Amino acid sequence: MRQALGPRTSLMLVAKANAYGHGLIPVSRQAARSGVRWFAVAYVREAIQVRAACEDAQILVLGAVMPSDVRALLDHRLIPVVVDEAQGRALALAAASRGEVLQAHLKVDTGMGRFGVPWQEAVSVYEKLSREPGLEIAGLCTHFASVEPRKPSLGPEQMERFRGIDDQICRKSSTKLFRHVSSSRAFLYQPDWDLDGVRVGVAAYGYGTQGSGIRISTDPVLQWRTGVMQVKKVPANFGVGYYTTYTTPAPTTLATLAVGYVDGYHRALSSKGFVLICGRRCAVVGRVSMNWITVDCGADADVAAGDEAVLIGQQGGESIWADELARLARTIPYEILTSIHANCERHYISAPSLPL
Repeated sequence: MRQALGPRTSLMLVAKANAYGHGLIPVSRQAARSGVRWFAVAYVREAIQVRAACEDAQILVLGAVMPSDVRALLDHRLIPVVVDEAQGRALALAAASRGEVLQAHLKVDTGMGRFGVPWQEAVSVYEKLSREPGLEIAGLCTHFASVEPRKPSLGPEQMERFRGIDDQICRKSSTKLFRHVSSSRAFLYQPDWDLDGVRVGVAAYGYGTQGSGIRISTDPVLQWRTGVMQVKKVPANFGVGYYTTYTTPAPTTLATLAVGYVDGYHRALSSKGFVLICGRRCAVVGRVSMNWITVDCGADADVAAGDEAVLIGQQGGESIWADELARLARTIPYEILTSIHANCERHYISAPSLPL
């Protein structure tokens, strides 16, 4: 990613939601070792954790912070986004009451319809907030509702609106603002939208980069594994799981695995998902229950209790990744990854740090 960006564009790692399920602190530390200087999270509590791991980082809080957060923002050198005039004034007042100035980025709603100052009012709001003694608007950003290079999308219209606002604000501002608009998809397809920084999320974890016409390709970072708890040989017409939603069509080998929906393995994968055992694909059969799933290993399977089962990842010549599970569960890879419970034990294998 760094090599794909120009030297004046910063790579901002989006590490919200426990680094997309990968583990906020270890991922942030490794990114910082590799030269990442900007991080983006959703909430102040996440930002404080990143600060503890990355002393010199610039940390942006993407969610709407409250005046009660100002003390933590100042103490931990965090950068919030301002989403409307009233919030900006309240933050400025809270900072000024401490005799300090809070640095923030102004978020413009160019068409997402979520956080942000309406784009028609953005220049006026910027002018008003830039006069507040407790607030320094140091950046300008927006978020795309859609980026679809081969079919109609709102992205180009949003970018046109943003550029118009940026041009007007540049003429009024005495300092250069840090401008960032691109998330993973825009980064992959629209190099001319890089500006001063790109907020890269799911692509950094290895997803969404396998299509045609993209700048780079990445591989999944996370593998999710568990163990076989019990193996049994069963006859045909053997019922499996709650309400016996699956019946074996022939004699086979069933394995019960130590994972369930409490761990983040989706119930929507009941009788739809696959796992890897002994390098072979084994179908999830019956309902996913709270702590366990059952899989069909086949009549000739040589499987034993204690064997490793791969839920996401590679084994032998086979692989199962979060995007495949997402298709089977009729959702998106983001949800598969962020559903993995924080209590699931994680082991980190550090690659050599690469200079960014």
